[in-house]
Amino acid sequence: MSKGTILITGASSGLGEEMARQFADLGYDLALCARRTERLEALRSEISATHPGVTVSVKPLDVTDDDAVFAVFKEFAAELGTLDRVIINAGLGKGAPLGTGRYDANKQTAMTNFVAALAQTEAAMEIFRAQGSGHLVMISSVSAMRGMRKTITTYAATKAGVAALAEGLLNENVKAKGIDVSIIYPGYIASEMNDKVKDKAKFMVDTETGVRSMVAAIEKRKEKALVPAWPWVPLGLALKNLPMPVVRRLM
Repeated sequence: MSKGTILITGASSGLGEEMARQFADLGYDLALCARRTERLEALRSEISATHPGVTVSVKPLDVTDDDAVFAVFKEFAAELGTLDRVIINAGLGKGAPLGTGRYDANKQTAMTNFVAALAQTEAAMEIFRAQGSGHLVMISSVSAMRGMRKTITTYAATKAGVAALAEGLLNENVKAKGIDVSIIYPGYIASEMNDKVKDKAKFMVDTETGVRSMVAAIEKRKEKALVPAWPWVPLGLALKNLPMPVVRRLM
């Protein structure tokens, strides 16, 4: 018997792909979407082979297409009967220092990570409000704790923005309407997005280990979680509160 239904955006690679595997292990039915449908089909085949009792529905989705976001979310809800959890995970890691002639890259990251996340949040919350239940999960980043420099300035700003969107719903007390909200702040977890920097980053963990900590926090429906807890809980506190010259040495 299914534990419920989970929609994951950006499920064709990285953290989204591994979350799909681990939630299938727990017995959830899945609604998976991303631009690269061949990757989604391969993931569905893999999960169906290991968990024949798990339903896996896949659909193409470019999250920067507003109309498609609302349509696909509604199609998944109709097909599966309900959406118990929506994980807003799709993201982009492009970026350049501000003022260096790469506004195009920074804008693309801002549109994908924040504006598209707003559309996904709107679409999910419409469904949850109509159902009177649901669990919205926003994948932010430890970089959201403080303004970051150079190539990740815009990325960090978008991740702070999506955390603020989710916190606004917590402030609204949507829990009283049967809707839980979780903000997940991953630290350095190996993924396709950070392949080029993973050998340089301190405290990097492999994808499976990092995602296991994310899934555990999501399953506990924590309102806010820095994952893995070590070293990111103390480091997150430090990043948020220490003077900027100290932060520069940490990150």
